[in-house]
Amino acid sequence: MTQPDSHVTASSAAAAWPEALSRLAADQARVRAGGGPKAQQRQHEKHRLTARERIARLVDPQTPFDELMTFAGWGMYEEVGGCPSGGTVTGIGQIAGRPWMIIANDATVKAGAFFPITAKKVIRAQTIALENHLPVVYLVDSAGVYLPMQDEIFPDQDDFGRVFYLNARMSAKGIPQIAAIMGNCVAGGAYLPVMCDTLIMTEGSGLYLAGPALVKAAIGQVVDSEELGGADMHASIAGTVDYKEPDDEAALRRIRALAGMYAEGEVAPWARRRTEVQPAPERDLTEVVSFDGAKPYDVRELIGALVDGGEFHEFKAEYGETIVCGFARVGGYPVGFVANQRTVIKKKLKSGGEPGLRTRIEVGGVIYGDAADKAARFILDANQAGVPLVFLSDVTGFMVGRDSEQEGIIRRGAKMVNAVSNSVVPKITIITGGSFGAGNYAMNGKAYGPRFIFAWPSAKYAVMSGNAAAKTLLDIQVAALQRAGHPPDDEELQRLYDEVKAKYDTELDPRYAAARLWVDEIIPPNETRERLIRALEACAQNPQQDELRVGVFQV
Repeated sequence: MTQPDSHVTASSAAAAWPEALSRLAADQARVRAGGGPKAQQRQHEKHRLTARERIARLVDPQTPFDELMTFAGWGMYEEVGGCPSGGTVTGIGQIAGRPWMIIANDATVKAGAFFPITAKKVIRAQTIALENHLPVVYLVDSAGVYLPMQDEIFPDQDDFGRVFYLNARMSAKGIPQIAAIMGNCVAGGAYLPVMCDTLIMTEGSGLYLAGPALVKAAIGQVVDSEELGGADMHASIAGTVDYKEPDDEAALRRIRALAGMYAEGEVAPWARRRTEVQPAPERDLTEVVSFDGAKPYDVRELIGALVDGGEFHEFKAEYGETIVCGFARVGGYPVGFVANQRTVIKKKLKSGGEPGLRTRIEVGGVIYGDAADKAARFILDANQAGVPLVFLSDVTGFMVGRDSEQEGIIRRGAKMVNAVSNSVVPKITIITGGSFGAGNYAMNGKAYGPRFIFAWPSAKYAVMSGNAAAKTLLDIQVAALQRAGHPPDDEELQRLYDEVKAKYDTELDPRYAAARLWVDEIIPPNETRERLIRALEACAQNPQQDELRVGVFQV
């Protein structure tokens, strides 16, 4: 009786990763179709390229474009037809041999209009560029703010106005910005390209604070689009445009030519210690880490498959073993790793007045007091050495219970969170499994300023695991029903549990997190090393490092 069930379970586990990766590829293809074939055809009928076609022609041949925030807006705004990829394409690509942040409006999605998530996505892309001193290209083709949601786009600190604020801040720091208007550029959005160093505009495009219809309504003036804000007018009369080009292809050639003339600055001090790249040992990471997280694994195997030559210098290897720390090289760059260990550990303890030692079992993925101490110390060491930090996050949370509280888990956990918060070296986070509760904070979650934060399709992102959350929420609902004089029967209890669990499981999915920009991109496990190397190359463009200060530090 048990044998068939075991066989089915094993078969399901073996199929989990291929199914997850196939689904990821299909979902990415669906998102990257933008507004669909008809909308793409309409763009081509205007003799314009789509956003992704423009990017493909802009980046250096045979080089990758590392798209970021592909799943922005996933499952959102469905009542108005959705907003695939947030109506804009962002990512890092090589132009003239140098990494550039590229931000391109997708005119096949609601004419490139800004939804709330669009503004947040552009702001996140600009923030990555600002933190890493990456030059930026804006490919502008947008109808402006999506007016039915203007109250969610316009006024707040991280809304539309922040785009122009970051424009100005990058300019003040000497970070190059090139804009090409390749379609509409309307209303407040008109400030973005004009605040860049260089402005290119294609014939047939329009740049104006108010379009012809609004001008007529506001002041009664009748004027056509070309006279009001066409490329000829801006090039010859207003003097707003630096270069007028006949079409997309010419504009993209102009960008490439100009980008190749920009001076390059110094790289970060740690990047100057880059050595010749040594290949990592070949390993299928889906065989190391199970999709559902049910199989324990030694995170050293994962680290070994990411680092040059598999060489890893582990820090305090026999202490605080539920977190593994150490130095290595990735793509020739020196890095420090902070990683959750997922094996079951037999921990040696000092006896309470008895001779000898006693032991306890520690659960992988849980942060205990000694692990928090070790990680905090290692983070300070990495800052002292000026070496970037890579967090491999597969964390259940901090240990709870009487013994843990008496050992000072809150105090020791606060020390680790302080060290993560005040770290001044570049930090990159890769979520490989669970990212739950305060463990998300300690392992450099989105709130802690990672330069980049990636997730595998196996990532689960929430306050607590699905079963625990479902039971807790169910208890709350049952108590409310009982107070209302309606104690549920067994059938209703099961239905309530299933509803709560289904909702929570949806929110655990990494696409839910990626839709809201809690992660920058979902990546397949076996692309992690190459993606990490290129992320380090981007981080290396910023030579500046702040002074490390930790304030009140718990000891």
